[in-house]
Amino acid sequence: MSLSPIGAFARAHDPDRFLCALFAPAERREAIFALIALNHELARAREAATNPMAALIRLQWWRDAVEEARDGRPARHHEVAGPLHEAVTAGALDPDALIKLMDAREVETEEGGFATEQDFVTWLRGTAGGWSAVAGRALGADAQAAELLRALGAAYGLAGVLRSVPAHAAQGRCLLPLDRLAEAGLLAEHVIADPQSVALAPMLRTMAREGLEALASARRDVPAGVIAAALPAVLARRDLRRLARGRPTALRGVGDRLAVSWAGLRHAV
Repeated sequence: MSLSPIGAFARAHDPDRFLCALFAPAERREAIFALIALNHELARAREAATNPMAALIRLQWWRDAVEEARDGRPARHHEVAGPLHEAVTAGALDPDALIKLMDAREVETEEGGFATEQDFVTWLRGTAGGWSAVAGRALGADAQAAELLRALGAAYGLAGVLRSVPAHAAQGRCLLPLDRLAEAGLLAEHVIADPQSVALAPMLRTMAREGLEALASARRDVPAGVIAAALPAVLARRDLRRLARGRPTALRGVGDRLAVSWAGLRHAV
């Protein structure tokens, strides 16, 4: 399969969503690749920045790029900004929805993490959930279907956080809600110091089980044309099941890819 530069970027930086995007209609696929690439850039804004202000500046850079596309101004010379500009100017991606993705990332620049589980859920629904909702609208989903996709995408985001506790700790970060940690007798500092803590493991298993329950209640039939936006939920289910059994893995296997492909061919998650 011959890939455009933005498709190759999406495959390199977000292979999960790239695989899902292959089940989008061919004429919409480049826009979804651009959305995947943008999401990668937004997600790494805090990771790549030396301080919160630098992260906010990165997010503002992307807001400006979207606004320029909306206004019909020239695209910025950037491997992601260019294809994103094309998708916005072609009407394939909604600029207001893209800016909301950036707004949802701002909380990541704040010191102290998520004070409450509700703050954490709101962030999941705005980021990973927001990506699925925006992708769904780009594929033709109505408002109701987009909100279903948001719930499915939030489950994928939860699985990602739970899988990435050690990786975040290595960066000096903890994205778990502080109130849930307090219930387990832990602080964010404890998780950063020892992400494999025996005291943390039961909480992670419980959150994974809760995620599976939320995913089960959110599952509905989605229109065939928007299945690519729903497919991350297939990976979320597999990840959360492993996490609930205390068997996290950072690596994708053939089984994961086959599960996504089978669901995509059946148009069902």
